[in-house]
Formats: sequence, structure tokens, C-alpha cells
Amino acid sequence: MKDLRWKKLSSEYLFKDIWFTVRKDICERQDGAIIDPYYVYEFPTWVTVFALTEDGKVIMERQYRHALEVTAWELPGGCVDDTDPSYEYAASRELLEETGYEFSKFEYLGKTSSNPSTNNNWMHMYLATGGKKVKDQELDHNEEIEVQLFSIDELKDLLHRQEIVQSMHVTTIFYALKKLGM
Repeated sequence: MKDLRWKKLSSEYLFKDIWFTVRKDICERQDGAIIDPYYVYEFPTWVTVFALTEDGKVIMERQYRHALEVTAWELPGGCVDDTDPSYEYAASRELLEETGYEFSKFEYLGKTSSNPSTNNNWMHMYLATGGKKVKDQELDHNEEIEVQLFSIDELKDLLHRQEIVQSMHVTTIFYALKKLGM
């Protein structure tokens, strides 16, 4: 197969912030063509969890997403912190903070990218089972999250009604249901 990778000739940061960085690259394709500019958005690594309680209910979160100006259903998850020793730990931490639930088992489902043409990060997907409520939510200052439990059939209805608009969460649901044989 032909090598399609580009050679990065230079990079310049145009904007840097804690959650979002924009970089302008100049690249050379294998055929010698120069790509100038090519913009890359740098984000932290993300984790997302399809979380099942001890009685088989799916934990879903409802929150407002300002970029689209919609309130929608999502799976629990978030950014991997520099202090997290592993992606699984980050997934467990995010679940506990956002929902107040702890889980007895985590299974890695793989990783996906929201847009590999511009975004440089991965989202790691997990299936968590055996969840039980152990405390109240501990949300970040910018979070307002409603937690609700759904049966698998109710979750599938949310999907059919397109009430889950976060594409990577839909992907996580697909892999989790496949892993569960549903």
C-alpha cells in the first residue's frame, strides 16, 4: 500500500487554553505538494462510559450543550486529568463525580475520534457494570447534570428518537450493546 502520511514542515500555535488549542501546520504530502495552512485542534484525551447499575439500568445524563444550544442525553464521561494513572481510573473518577455511582467491573471497548481530520485526541470507551449509588454528585463549576436511569429498551428508544446527539456516545452505546449481546 502507498504511504499516505504527510511530513510536518513547521507548526505554529495560534491559540492555547486549558481545553482547546489551535495549531497551524505546514505539511508536505508524499508527492511533494505543500499543504499550507493545515489547522489542528488539540484537545485533552476523553473517556466515556456505558454504565449499568446492579439491576441492569443504564445511567444517562441530561445537560445543556451551548455550542449547539441543545439540552440532550449523554453518557457519563469527560477529560482525562494529568493526575489520572490510567484511562480506566479517569472513567471511574468521572462516573463517581458526575453520578455518585461506583462500579465493580470495567471493560475496555476501544477508542474513537470525533473528527480525525482536525482533532488530535482520542476518546476511550468503557463498559462499566455492577454500579451502585454511594454518594451525591460532585460537579465542576460549569456543570449542571441531571442523572436518570433507563432500561436498555428505553435507551434504544432515545436512540431512535435521536435524543442522543453526541456521535461518540452513540458509538460507545453501539460497542457496549454489541459486547452485551444486545
